[in-house]
Amino acid sequence: MALCLGQVFSKDKTFRPRKRFEPGTQRFELYKKAQASLKSGLDLRKVVQLPEGENINDWIAVHVVDFFNRINLIYGTMSEYCTERTCPIMSGGLRYEYRWQDGDDYKKPTKLPALKYMNLLMDWIESLINNEDIFPTRVGVPFPKNFQQVCKKILSRLFRVFVHVYIHHFDSVCSMGAEAHINTCYKHYYYFITEFNLIDHSELEPLKAMTDKICN
Repeated sequence: MALCLGQVFSKDKTFRPRKRFEPGTQRFELYKKAQASLKSGLDLRKVVQLPEGENINDWIAVHVVDFFNRINLIYGTMSEYCTERTCPIMSGGLRYEYRWQDGDDYKKPTKLPALKYMNLLMDWIESLINNEDIFPTRVGVPFPKNFQQVCKKILSRLFRVFVHVYIHHFDSVCSMGAEAHINTCYKHYYYFITEFNLIDHSELEPLKAMTDKICN
């Protein structure tokens, strides 16, 4: 029997508690539907498609939170291999370097060690998905007009975690026996963002060769 994600990655190494959906809400029902489809063995390309009659922003919100949880779990486990000594810059090989900017503490793009970058990234995402003005949970409260733009930014930055893990820590992934699980998580993420055009294709260039191999 295949191991589940939680058996491969240590839950006590995540940076923060998982964001959950309130039982009884529409978002919770959509989450259960999405999870059931994932576990059913359906083609991931079909799993990400918007269910008939559902609101696209609800569907995007559910997936953004789910990807945050899953990628946070992956990187929380990998963080023991990613130190200021091994990864003094948040990068994806020699060609790609990511600098942190949040408009608050870091008003200009700033070069940081990968682990520091990841911690700031997860804190930033968590603050957004817990913000009722951006991710409303109350019935009848509409999403803000810029909701999809915010989600695009979140998903774009989460992609950088995949880039760093695949390029700099894939040997560790393989030694843990986690290759298939991370590949499945990435494929799910990739099919979702391309289904709804949530990331500019130029940003996916660092993993293009791998993506062509496992997703196409």
